[in-house]
Amino acid sequence: MTKLSEIALNGLALGSVYALIALGFVVIFKASGVMNFAHASLLLLGGYVIAKLHEDLGFALAVLVGVAVTAAGAGLIEVLFIRGLGKVELHVLTILTIGIDILLTTELVRRIGSDKLSLGDPWGGDAVTIGDATVAKARIAAIITAVVLIGFFFAAFRFTSWGLSMRAASEDREAAALMGVRMKRVQFIAWCIAGALAAVAAVFLTASPTPGLDRTTGLVALKAFPAAVLGGMDSALGALIGAMLIGLSEALAAGYQSDLDALGGGFSGVAPYIVMILILLWRPTGLLGSKELSRV
Repeated sequence: MTKLSEIALNGLALGSVYALIALGFVVIFKASGVMNFAHASLLLLGGYVIAKLHEDLGFALAVLVGVAVTAAGAGLIEVLFIRGLGKVELHVLTILTIGIDILLTTELVRRIGSDKLSLGDPWGGDAVTIGDATVAKARIAAIITAVVLIGFFFAAFRFTSWGLSMRAASEDREAAALMGVRMKRVQFIAWCIAGALAAVAAVFLTASPTPGLDRTTGLVALKAFPAAVLGGMDSALGALIGAMLIGLSEALAAGYQSDLDALGGGFSGVAPYIVMILILLWRPTGLLGSKELSRV
């Protein structure tokens, strides 16, 4: 039971981090209709900036600067490539984000090299005991931080004019524009929020027991993509539920790896995608995704 409790807590912590990343995918999709495959490079950018600045500025200030830089970078992508290209098919813009991701990731990987960079988090290797389970303090901090940030997001989504505009845009972009919704501002803010959340996620992806930031850290964002898809790309709540399912399934697969040898040594790495496929076979639009209606 102790092992199961520890796995469950680690799974919730991992799911919380995935939720921050998945919300970035969803908020951009709802605002602009684009699947942003450059999200992995934005996460790597945020982590790299924090790693380079934490010794001079301290951890807290370095995180603030990293969040601001990543948010600005995401906003710049929206202005130059998403908005700047004018009226272009959405699938073309989605493919364009793949090219942006390759370029940005290549430059960051060149700078990081073979090093493992510390982000200077204050938790170190400390652990805390909850009941019979022992879990790293960084994992608990990830859960608390994700709950706070996601709570703020849902409050803004529900009670602010930006949230109202987002909801209108996700229902019908043309109708929202005709009703006076400033679509450019909605898109820009959405991209900035997604970038900021990616930078925060980078902190907890590289905290103990993870050895630090390296050239492969950005690839973790691709594990959060199934969370957004199986939750429903147009549902923020669905992304949250999907992230928890993905986090728990990956933690369980890793924790009971010795019992799953028949499935291969790296089964925990593919577990998120297997869960996504199984759920999409049952519900193609995702758990909370909107069903498309067509006239016949």
